[in-house]
Amino acid sequence: MIRDVQPPEPTAPSRPRSRRRLRTGPEVRQRRRRIAAYALFAFSFVLMVNALIGENGYLATIRARRDYDAMADQLARLRQQNDDYREQARRMKDDPAALEDAARRELGFVRPGETLVIIRDARPAPPPPPVPK
Repeated sequence: MIRDVQPPEPTAPSRPRSRRRLRTGPEVRQRRRRIAAYALFAFSFVLMVNALIGENGYLATIRARRDYDAMADQLARLRQQNDDYREQARRMKDDPAALEDAARRELGFVRPGETLVIIRDARPAPPPPPVPK
């Protein structure tokens, strides 16, 4: 009895099985969209944080505006003080009574025959010591 022996069928080399499951086309596109959305959200978040607290961010702008307003107020006060000094200098040049008044007030000058009296505030008396019981 002759049996027909057939040669074994050629088999494809077997690959080790991967634990990943194969995804379909729509699943792959949906996953890519989701990853792109997360990346866009993270990038937007970083930009918002930088815009808020970065070197030239919103908080720095508020701080700079507050400093600018304070400096503008100080400049206005100094300009007013400068104008007052100019007016005082003009009066000293033109008005001898203003010059005399400033000399008496600032330097303590007196005319012949006048007596200068300086009144100082009296110091308060120290509190009495506590009475022992």
